[in-house]
Amino acid sequence: MNHADQMALTAYRALDEKKGRDIRIIRISDISVIADYFVIVDGGSSSQVNALVDNVEEKMHLAGYAMKQREGRDGTWVLLDYGDVIVHVFSKEDRLFYDLERIWRDGKI
Repeated sequence: MNHADQMALTAYRALDEKKGRDIRIIRISDISVIADYFVIVDGGSSSQVNALVDNVEEKMHLAGYAMKQREGRDGTWVLLDYGDVIVHVFSKEDRLFYDLERIWRDGKI
């Protein structure tokens, strides 16, 4: 397992631990230079979205992965950029609206 695989798995486990809904890991390395993976999840409430974000930040930090950038509004859509892995934590409504799975459908889930 390479570095990006381990990062994606760490993010997945952090999201799963806080009961993130419909967690998807999409490998985009063959179709984009943005990152190797997108990890996409939604939370049932704004407080759950924030809890998911906090847990990813904590677990990634403990694993030694440095966040390059954080963007977004708490509770609706937060993007956590770790370089090789970009984590998108959505509210259910925003996830349906932006539909990243459709946009990146050429990636491998």
